[in-house]
Amino acid sequence: MNYEQKISKAKAKLLVNKPFLGTLASKLKLMKNDDIQAFSSDGTKFEYNDDFIHESSLEELEFTFANGAMHASMAYDNRQGNRSNWLWQLSCDYAINDMLVQSGMQRPYQAHYSERFTNMYVEEIYAELQADIIRDENEMPKNQDDDTQTHSNTHEQIQEQTLDEQLFKEFAASVLDTYEKKGELPKSIERFFKIEPFSKLDWREQLRDALNRFAKDDYAQMPPNKKFLSQGIYLPSSTSETFELVIAVDSSGSVDEKLLDAFLSEINSLMLSIPKYKIDLLICDDKIRVYKEFLSGEYLDVELVGGGATDFRPVFEFINKELHNTKMLLYFTDLEGIFPQEHPFYEVKWISPKVQEIPFGEIIQI
Repeated sequence: MNYEQKISKAKAKLLVNKPFLGTLASKLKLMKNDDIQAFSSDGTKFEYNDDFIHESSLEELEFTFANGAMHASMAYDNRQGNRSNWLWQLSCDYAINDMLVQSGMQRPYQAHYSERFTNMYVEEIYAELQADIIRDENEMPKNQDDDTQTHSNTHEQIQEQTLDEQLFKEFAASVLDTYEKKGELPKSIERFFKIEPFSKLDWREQLRDALNRFAKDDYAQMPPNKKFLSQGIYLPSSTSETFELVIAVDSSGSVDEKLLDAFLSEINSLMLSIPKYKIDLLICDDKIRVYKEFLSGEYLDVELVGGGATDFRPVFEFINKELHNTKMLLYFTDLEGIFPQEHPFYEVKWISPKVQEIPFGEIIQI
């Protein structure tokens, strides 16, 4: 294969094997530069020598692109401070490559690596390298610790590079957030980025997980088969191939209609992955205002009717009388209302913009 095909294949393999790094690498601008020995990366582009691409294996190229992606992501970090730019970049290189080696990637021999720097932060490596230089009484290379643009750059070029760097910074932050939530970040990534702990899951993910647990063709132990209840016999009821879901919407005057639209939009999106379903929709403030049934392929929409005080009890009473096969209720509300005394036999998810004490069920904060 030619070098362009080889590059494309290596990037594809990286995306499959290391999704976080592969996603970052997909945004790098690849540029041929035969004036360099192997490869280099700054905040926006990845330069390479044809001979290096030709001589490297696909696995080594994966490592190379992962290295470039990490350098690009860290190019805007303020941890460097007043440190020498060339020595800081070298320290980053050692730290990045140590992480990639620990992740099981195949390092090309040209890449900077030393077991001496295993598990060390960039700042620690910098201090070690700086001490080595002082100890050897070597001067640091001149003309390499200037972090400013050369005079040959035009104002427009500087503006374009600044914009590219800002866009990549935003992209990298988004990718980091996505793969942190999935639990798919590389080992030791916290050495390079500040990983904030998430106090709660994204509400869309919580909603998706809740629905996935129930969208199965199975026998349901609850509710029991009502045909034999009069005889004191409790048997599981047979759930059809139709996934049944009950959604209640609080139509009191305090409901946030923008959040309601977001909730309904997510439900419509999630239902696309379910072949056959039935949604029983209830609109209620202090009494049931609307009951409507939606079947597979129908778009779920809501017209709020009511606007009075909130009483949750009519919804639960209606379900007990009319919707005997209910396994889960999604109730969109601000939680300011009267709750029923008895706990229902089905699962309840309260979709709400706030968290507070509730007598039963689970809150998904939107």
